Parts: sequence; C-alpha cells; structure tokens
Amino acid sequence: MRFEPLASVARIIAGQSPDSSTYNSVGEGLPFFQGKADFQDMYPTVRMWCTSVKRKEAEPNDILLSVRAPVGAVNICNQKSIIGRGLAAIRPLSELDGKFLYYYLKANESLIDALGTGSTFKAITQETLKKIEIPVPLIDDQIRIAHLLGKVEGLIAQRKQQLQQLDDLLKSVFLEMFGDPVRNEQGWEKPSLRAFGKISTGNTPPRNDASNYGGQHIEWIKTDNIGADSVFVTTATEYLSTSGIKRARTVSKGALLVACIAGSVESIGRAALTDRNVAFNQQINAIQPANDVSPFFLYGLFKLSRSYIQSHASKGMKKILTKGDFEQITMIKPPFESQQEFAQVAGNIESVKTTYQRSLADLEALYGALSQKAFKGELDLSRVPLPNGAEPELPQITVSTGEVPSAIHLPDTELLLAALGDRTRIKELLRFWVEVYRNCLNGAAFSAQDFLAAAQTRIAELHPENDLELGTDAYDQVKAWVFEALTSGRLTQGYADADNRVTLASQSPDWGTW
Repeated sequence: MRFEPLASVARIIAGQSPDSSTYNSVGEGLPFFQGKADFQDMYPTVRMWCTSVKRKEAEPNDILLSVRAPVGAVNICNQKSIIGRGLAAIRPLSELDGKFLYYYLKANESLIDALGTGSTFKAITQETLKKIEIPVPLIDDQIRIAHLLGKVEGLIAQRKQQLQQLDDLLKSVFLEMFGDPVRNEQGWEKPSLRAFGKISTGNTPPRNDASNYGGQHIEWIKTDNIGADSVFVTTATEYLSTSGIKRARTVSKGALLVACIAGSVESIGRAALTDRNVAFNQQINAIQPANDVSPFFLYGLFKLSRSYIQSHASKGMKKILTKGDFEQITMIKPPFESQQEFAQVAGNIESVKTTYQRSLADLEALYGALSQKAFKGELDLSRVPLPNGAEPELPQITVSTGEVPSAIHLPDTELLLAALGDRTRIKELLRFWVEVYRNCLNGAAFSAQDFLAAAQTRIAELHPENDLELGTDAYDQVKAWVFEALTSGRLTQGYADADNRVTLASQSPDWGTW
C-alpha cells in the first residue's frame, strides 16, 4: 500500500482565535468550534457562535483534528464553521476519501498524541501534522473500508444505546412496582439494612505472606470489579490460595457487594451481585440476603438509591461508609412475593443484557481487527460492496403460529456483517437471532413467518444498501429445524381455527440447534 505525507493528499487549515468580543451564544454568525470539548461521537455540537470577520473556516466534510491538549481527537465538520486555535481543519484532495481519512486518524489518535510537544500544554505543530504518513489505497477501496468501519461503529453505538435502554427499563419497572425508594410514597416497611441479611466487611490477607495469594483458589474482589452498569461483579485479577482463603472474608452466590471506601463520593454505593463464591477486600461491605430478600430486588434497590447511600458517607477527603453506618441505613422492604415478581423481570432483562454485552465486546474486537488490517492493506475487500444497491424485498413465508409480541428487536450482531460478506454464514446469523427471538417471546408461540420477517426487516434497517435476502434457503433452514424439533418433541403442533394457521408451541426451554 502506498503512503503519502498528509500535506500531499489534503489541505490543512490551522485555526485561530478571534477576538472574544465576537463570541455569542444566541446563534449570530457561524458556529465556532474551539477544541475537543465541542466533539461528540462523530460530529461536533455547537455551543458558541462567532461574528468575527478575521477568522479561519472549516467546510462541511472537513476533518477537525484537536491540535492542543488533548492532541489527536477527530470529528467531522457537518456545517460551515469557524475554528479556534485548538483545532485544524483537514480537507482531503481528490485521491483521498474523507471518511477513510477520518477513520485512519481516529485509529491512530494515540500515535498522533505522541507527536505533540510541550511539558505544560501539549500541542502538535502544523509542520509535524503535514508529515504524518497516510495510506492511500485505490479510492474505491478507501470508500469500502470507510463504509465497513462505519457499519461496525454504528452497530457498536446501537448496542451501547440498547444496553442503556435495558438499564432504563429495569429502573422504570422498579419505580412502577415500588415507587421512589427514598421518598417511599407507597408506605413500604423501611427497616435498617440489618433486616436484609448478614452484613460483613472484607479484608486483605497479610501481604507479607506470599502464600496467601495465587493458585486461583478463589477470586479476591476489589471495588474496580464493581461496575456502574454491570449486575454481577467482573472477574478478579487477583486470587487467594487455600491458606489465603482461611484469612479472608467470603460470600456465596447471590450476595450484594457495595463499594464503601473511595477517593470520591461518586464511587460510594456502587453495587453488584455475586454469581459465584468470592472473597473481597476492606473497601467493600457485603450483604448476604436473608431468606425473605431477593438478590435482584436488593440490586435494583441500591441502583436507584445511590445518592441516598452516598449521603451517609463521611465528609472528609477520603469518603468512607463504615460498616456501622452502613447497617443503620434504612431502605424499603416490600413483601417477598413482590420482590420475586421484580426479580423475574430483572432476570429476563439481565439475560438479554448479557447477550448484548458479549456482542458489544465482540463488535469492539472486530472493529479493532478490521481497522488494523484495513490500514495495513491486509483486508480482503473483494466481497465488500460499494455503498449502493437496492433495498431487499421481504419474502413471504407461510408457516406461522399464534400471537407474537409487537416489538422484538433483533441485535445488530457481528454475525450479520460476516453474512453480508459471505452468504454461507447466514446459517450462523439465523441460529443466533432465533435464540434471541425466542427469549423475547415471553411465552408466546414461535412463528417462522414472524421471525424471518423480523430478521429481514432488521437487515433492511441496518443495511438498506445491501441485497441480502432471506429467501428459500433461509426458510429451509428454519423449516428443517422446526421438523426436527417436532420429531424430538421439543415443539408440539396445533391448529388455530381463528386464522387457519398451524401453531407451534415450545415444550422445553432448550430448543436445540440445527
């Protein structure tokens, strides 16, 4: 692959700072972008306007590069604007695709940052910027690479949005069932945390005895294993030995671990459940739920009471919520039956969320691998279409069953990208999607027609320019699975007189595979 200095394939416009008297926030003049603070995921957000006549302008589709600390971040300019000293506008010439340049610079942000100089305020000079080597494959290949990376990036953004929506759903279900846990408008019993189970504080087995650590006998959980958005604690980096566990504090599956010592109050109250036996350190208080307390309810309660819990922490430089203070916090405690109802919903949400989190991790790994190979010229682009083409037509499938929930959103998995590039991998995509679809049915009967319609619609939404059509071959895959499931007894066949349709009901949570 050919590489060229940036100055030979693009025009570089260094920003400058207009007189501050020409700034305004009421929309007069042109949008004014000053630095990374104005950047979003891809396009900047307008916070300020400028009326100065003496100015440096960026045009739509210019690449905006942060040239003063922090150095290297990029966005795409989506409107004519004025740029300040913290930015440079990079305008690709005819042999360089703008989106390709954007993704290349984005992938190399840390390398560009390393080119900055200055001990107190790092910046990159225009001369250094001009010398950055840019790969220049054929223009059609540049467009293909940018299009492919853009699709994966879009899937990553959608997956993150879906995970946030699942968190919001869990919160809304809790509030609908129990109301605000702090205000307690529904008048639930509100005992101290002692009534919720056994409370213990973790510890650190003596470090001067190396035999306490290693051997992977049991994980030793720290506060960084308690994520703000993860229901369960993440895998620990340190393990205790058989001798170390004798000197440690441990909890079993279903305990709630709560961060109670931190450098900032924002970290206090982070909570996560255990799905295995673990040991934990002294920065964590644990609640091993009593028989009348649901772990999922307890998790939801703490997630919605974070500020309330933080208000009980010490006011010093280092925020601490001692075991004594922790035990005295009062929380709502509805009847166990109500807790269990919430736990059922929360468990279903967490099941979908776990699938999405795995998919997100896979997508991020895929993006990294694709970008690395693409910019080294190692990516096979022979089967990657240019971004044009007709929207696929939805095939008519006649085998169907009873009522299906109105909104089932199939995940935008990396398997779809694989299927777009290699039609032989459609089967893998369908196997993954049908399992997600089944988990979302909530007891409704399975419908081959509705499933394939949902799959085809999702493909059309995510890739309207692609011609992937779930036709006879896809139907045959589903049909073969249905017949095998009927033979084995995992499905039973019935008939719906109301709409003259065959109905298929699951007899087991294990639907098997094709």
